[in-house]
Amino acid sequence: MVVEVAKSRKSKSNSHAIQKQVFRLGEFFCGPGGLAFGANLAKVKKGRVEYSIEHEWASDYDSDSCQTFIDNICPDRPHSVIHHDVRTLDLTRLKKIDAFAYGFPCNDFSIVGEQKGFDGSFGPLYLHGVKVIDMFGPLFFVAENVGGLSSANEGKAFAKIISDLESAGKGYVTTTNLYKFEEYGVPQKRHRIIVVGMRSDLGVMFKVPKPTTGHNPIAVRTALENPPIPHSASNNELTKQSKTVVERLKFTKPGENAWTANLPEHLKLNVKGAKLSQIYRRLDPDKPSYTITGSGGGGTHGYHWLENRALTSRERARIQTFPDNYVFHGSKESVRKQIGMAVPPLGVKIIFEAILKTLAGVDYPHVNASWSTQVNLFRGAYRD
Repeated sequence: MVVEVAKSRKSKSNSHAIQKQVFRLGEFFCGPGGLAFGANLAKVKKGRVEYSIEHEWASDYDSDSCQTFIDNICPDRPHSVIHHDVRTLDLTRLKKIDAFAYGFPCNDFSIVGEQKGFDGSFGPLYLHGVKVIDMFGPLFFVAENVGGLSSANEGKAFAKIISDLESAGKGYVTTTNLYKFEEYGVPQKRHRIIVVGMRSDLGVMFKVPKPTTGHNPIAVRTALENPPIPHSASNNELTKQSKTVVERLKFTKPGENAWTANLPEHLKLNVKGAKLSQIYRRLDPDKPSYTITGSGGGGTHGYHWLENRALTSRERARIQTFPDNYVFHGSKESVRKQIGMAVPPLGVKIIFEAILKTLAGVDYPHVNASWSTQVNLFRGAYRD
């Protein structure tokens, strides 16, 4: 199957030249560009046809993220990135697209079922992506969210979201999976739900690509030391640690945290209630990193297994599979947020390549999706 799209290129002077089928990508909540960078890396060839994805437009409410996106994804087209709140964005400003992607926030899922939850100005933001799909009818879409989404409102919110996505536009066949990115070449235990929708009239269904590093994940030591981060790399400033933090880390072994380490009494944390496992937790150099987060107070920055310090932003970016020349803009805390909220580009590259293979009619190794049918979604069924 060869999908004809608006942006098809072929040399007129050479009938044997490679024909390029380019799918134009629009994004909401684009962040610093994890999805876009992964999409740009995806390339598939079938015969003399090369399939690829290119940025068309993107939007985010955070100005630093927009600047990061522009400088790394589309420096020659800065106006294609719109710094705006999607709730008031004029969709008629947007150019036609063949593909759509968004990692929608989940702020208001706690009120799903109430009328204001879906219709109010602060309702679930995923609906603004549904509006884009309604308007442009892209050939495919990719929607990303945290793993906990599946249990919101006893699974009802999750099922409602999938139902709305499937019925958007001309209708879509969806494949919903919990991706464990350490199984896809990412040196980090980062688990995300990703919904891939293929337009129904294409007559194809996306299949979950088979993990590439399922039994041999990349250790964080390999990610950070092979090769070493260049001294000239940006966003690599050290965070000044207090004397107490340094002392606490001296008593914390690789893989341990503030609760499991054998700390002297004066270094223990005086915290009641939940004891978060990532508080002052050192990385285990021989395993993938635990999830890199974008926010949090003291003790949540991620800590080196050998040196008594927090990770630098560049080290976090490496763990997220951003290249060393990917420059993040803003304050140190802004950069931390951008990196922690992003999707690992080398992980989603595999997903986008599988989408291109689906469109091109190229078979690839695949596995069963976590959620197989809409019925199972409503029942909360899940295969691990």
